[in-house]
Amino acid sequence: MTEKFLIRTYGCQMNDHDSERIAGLLRAKGMEPTTEVDEANVIVFNTCTIRENADTKFYAHLGHVKQRREFGENVLVAVGGCMAQAQGGAILDKVGHVDLVFGTHNVSQLPHLIDRVRAEGRLAVVPDAPDPSGGDLSEALTAVRELPYAAWITLQTGCDNTCAYCIVPDVRGPEVSRPFADLVAEATELARRGVTEVTLLGQNVNSYGRDLTGRSPLFADLLRALGEVPGIRRIRFTSPHPKDLRPETIAAMAETEAVCNQLHLPLQSGSNRILTAMRRGYTAERYLERLAAARAAIPDLAVTTDLIVGFPGETDEDFAETLEVAAEAEWDSAFTFIFSPREGTRAAAMVDQFCDPDAVAERFEQLLAVVERSSLRRNEARVGRLEELLIVGPSKTKNEMTSGRTSQGKLVHIATPEVALLPGAYATATITHGARHHLLGTFEELIAPPRHRRTLSVVAR
Repeated sequence: MTEKFLIRTYGCQMNDHDSERIAGLLRAKGMEPTTEVDEANVIVFNTCTIRENADTKFYAHLGHVKQRREFGENVLVAVGGCMAQAQGGAILDKVGHVDLVFGTHNVSQLPHLIDRVRAEGRLAVVPDAPDPSGGDLSEALTAVRELPYAAWITLQTGCDNTCAYCIVPDVRGPEVSRPFADLVAEATELARRGVTEVTLLGQNVNSYGRDLTGRSPLFADLLRALGEVPGIRRIRFTSPHPKDLRPETIAAMAETEAVCNQLHLPLQSGSNRILTAMRRGYTAERYLERLAAARAAIPDLAVTTDLIVGFPGETDEDFAETLEVAAEAEWDSAFTFIFSPREGTRAAAMVDQFCDPDAVAERFEQLLAVVERSSLRRNEARVGRLEELLIVGPSKTKNEMTSGRTSQGKLVHIATPEVALLPGAYATATITHGARHHLLGTFEELIAPPRHRRTLSVVAR
């Protein structure tokens, strides 16, 4: 009987794409995907150690699997991802029904490691450096993509920055860029399969290729090259680092039609004192200068950001400076976080400077009000405009409506027309209402039907 596998994913887009790689590896091993825990012979937890709620969800789901083991069922439980890389064999000691722990550096070895567990028993294999044979073009092309019309492309793994709050350099290692030609080949093959939108992934996409050339990064060149791939209609990327947002990247965004007019530019704090403590490598003034340069060059640019409230040592004055920058920046949206210490980071050791939780909670609400005011104002300004949408399917929150995303990444709900709007199609809509987190519109015209063949999603959450 054919074995079945299930993957549960936590955390960021990099983990989402790692899970697609894992699914491809397990299918190549002859296994079939399932979305039912009770059917799976192999269950893979692809974990996160960056976000605290991801830890909580992981242990909750892990507890559900324990029941199957208690009833004597044959199921192999594997734990990978950033938490596995950070904790290694301690997970085996902590959780008796985990059979295999593997890290971020040896995803490619998973099929072999499963065979080893069945032959040798429980294993923790977490190398300190990436497997040089892993993550190549052939593996990327066998990944089982969650969406048939949109795909992630990993440009690089790891990070060379030393942000005080971030554990990524420890769990992902230093920056390692994939070959330029491989990325173009992957995009070309994805387009042949019907993918029309690609999102480029990296901890700092701006520095892509610096390790290949030994000098200047290649990111701007890559944007232009991917923009020439026939069939690729939209190119997005995440995340750039403000200190490395170079003029040539802004120019490539402006001049390459397929590159979306969307930029995620994480600020983290508006206080220069806190930015220095965070080891971010720029000032608030420099951030605003680069934001202004991008907006001047790229028409109708939507900008989003990340903000941390309550970093160790943050005072009321520091927070007031963050509010001032937020008011001036007028982002389209922001991901706001309350500081959470991650073991092993510099910030986690700054215990004597931790902020009062009640004060942090109050600051968080103040910041949320400022950024949501900007979001509402910028969305209301789009009323009356004709927008091109990539259809993503039936609305999850609005009954009898269909959802799509603009080039800027904004979510638009439209009344479902008589014309079939399948996921992956492109259509136009006139915006009739702007809310904080979405837009409403009326359908105008179907521009292009989907180009892909439907596939089964294998990534569970």
